[in-house]
Amino acid sequence: MKKAVKYWCGVGVLLCVFTVFTAFLPGYPNPGTLKFPYKQAGLTPQQAAAHLLSRFTYGATPGEVDDVVKQGPEKWFAQQLDAQMPDDSLNQLLDKYDALKLTNTEIVAQYPKNAQVLRMAVKDGVVNRDSVKTDRKAYREQLQNYMQQNGLKPEQELLRQFINQKILRAAYSNNQLQEVMTSFWFNHFNVSVVKNDCAQFIPDYERDVIRPNALGNFNELLLATAKSPAMLYYLDNFNSAGNNADKPQVQKRMQLLQQMQSDTGSMANMPKLKGKKAQGLNENYAREVMELHTLGVDGGYTQQDVTQAAKVLTGWTVYPMGNYGKAGEKLMNRIGDDKLENRGFVNEGDFLFNPNRHDTGEKTVLGHHFAAGGGFDEGVTLLNMLAHQQATAKFISKKIAVRFVNDTPPQSLIDKMARTFMDKDGDIKQVLITMVNSPEFWSAAAVREKTKSPFELAIGSVRALHADVNQPYQLFNWINKMGEKMYYYQAPTGFPDRGQYWINTGALLNRMNFGLALASGRIPGVKIDLAALNNHHEPESAQVALNTYSKLIMPGRPLDETIKRLTPMLNDPKLMEKVDEASAKTPAATMAPATGNDEMMDKQTGTKGKRKNNFTAMQTTTGNNSMLAQVVGVIIGSPEYQRR
Repeated sequence: MKKAVKYWCGVGVLLCVFTVFTAFLPGYPNPGTLKFPYKQAGLTPQQAAAHLLSRFTYGATPGEVDDVVKQGPEKWFAQQLDAQMPDDSLNQLLDKYDALKLTNTEIVAQYPKNAQVLRMAVKDGVVNRDSVKTDRKAYREQLQNYMQQNGLKPEQELLRQFINQKILRAAYSNNQLQEVMTSFWFNHFNVSVVKNDCAQFIPDYERDVIRPNALGNFNELLLATAKSPAMLYYLDNFNSAGNNADKPQVQKRMQLLQQMQSDTGSMANMPKLKGKKAQGLNENYAREVMELHTLGVDGGYTQQDVTQAAKVLTGWTVYPMGNYGKAGEKLMNRIGDDKLENRGFVNEGDFLFNPNRHDTGEKTVLGHHFAAGGGFDEGVTLLNMLAHQQATAKFISKKIAVRFVNDTPPQSLIDKMARTFMDKDGDIKQVLITMVNSPEFWSAAAVREKTKSPFELAIGSVRALHADVNQPYQLFNWINKMGEKMYYYQAPTGFPDRGQYWINTGALLNRMNFGLALASGRIPGVKIDLAALNNHHEPESAQVALNTYSKLIMPGRPLDETIKRLTPMLNDPKLMEKVDEASAKTPAATMAPATGNDEMMDKQTGTKGKRKNNFTAMQTTTGNNSMLAQVVGVIIGSPEYQRR
């Protein structure tokens, strides 16, 4: 009997130890560490749930506020931190986008840039280069036929698939916090399709670099972005070389590697390496990794630190890939992995460290000395050092607080988050837990004090109305019209995360226009059933509809003032035309450039003819009650709905 008791006691102790131990494993959220002080802030459980959903999702779906209350806010947040919710329905929608599964090498091979296609066609004798000047139509037809015969596809189709998946993930993923943080970090480590060199590599950048690390360790995220082809091309570090490249032995090796470097997927805009004159130090990435990615503009570094850091990061480049990288790849294979490694080369996926381009002299960055003769490890050490600076902890914590609290978060909150950042080795989850456990997150200065970006407005509306999105690109066009052209922001700063950037007269009109278009079913490929939101109970009047649907679309909010403000707009039969006319007269962001697919036929619908962006030109595609559609459109366009 005693042995049995001892046995079961031992088992119980082991289970307790296992439970405690697993709670500290990376990525395992412990709900016990989450204690939300929303009651002290005077919030009801429903208001607290609405606040959580407004910050850590792209908007509450019908009934989700009540679900979070029932589940418990802490448990819901722990589940979101874990990011392991099944997404079977979403994955089925994404399966048709075959380009999203391709590696960078496969993308470069299948979606070459126009200049690359021309070179291949000329080389194969299919196109005469002089025909470009004499007969442009025939020239385009020849290139299109050449692409079809060789299984090549236009780059715009790749970008279209990429944008579509972004919208679908944001609208339908159950792991909403992961998607929100993916957008946050992409914007923080911004790259742009506008820069021709890096456009092909951006889908992989988001998929394999940003999203997997969005709730992980900041140091690992920083290192992953630094080695990504998208970032290497975007900030020009791929061709940065040290001043030792003029040495005879290095020049000889460089001659062998010239073709490898110039034959990569972005050959069209890549400078050739021709001896000493073509070599040079590029400080773009070194400057931005300090100013924008880690320390911040007031992080205590100097121009000398930037120059020295740039030298540390020389030789960080891209492994040759694609049709125009075959020669370089053959060269690398001929040399062999063992010999490359012995010579100091480092190849990790698409990343290549080329020691022949690395500055081998002594360097000092932020007081840290790098001895002469170093290699790849210098860059890793530098990035690790930047990730662990106090200035970085404060800069990143403030940026997270601005995203999730308000545009001017209190210093007390930033300090707490920064301490966690330092104590927990840059663990992003732990920083988020510190923030959401703090009274500042739940204060009146935080609740509904952020302004939705156009993307957040569009996706939040889709989620609130339980819309069925069959043509995501149509939403992208509207998001662009409202001022946020995703993935096209040129500056490395990313989009500003402050309300004043998004709101002006033209933007407000376009937002109202969007709300009316969505509610009326006039956005092609986006279907909604407004009656279903209210269990198919038709409101007796516009006023009743306003009261009912305001509560459905904006749960957990005080609505008296909003309803009073919106009431005069309910019965204007020409409201839609007036809003459209007014928005057309005000400056606004231009729509995304139409592609051949957009102008002639959408593959998903078979709709022919060039689409018109004018609101009144679009045809109603659903049977929603016009009165109800106008009420819901007014709610979505209201100032209160713009707040999150």
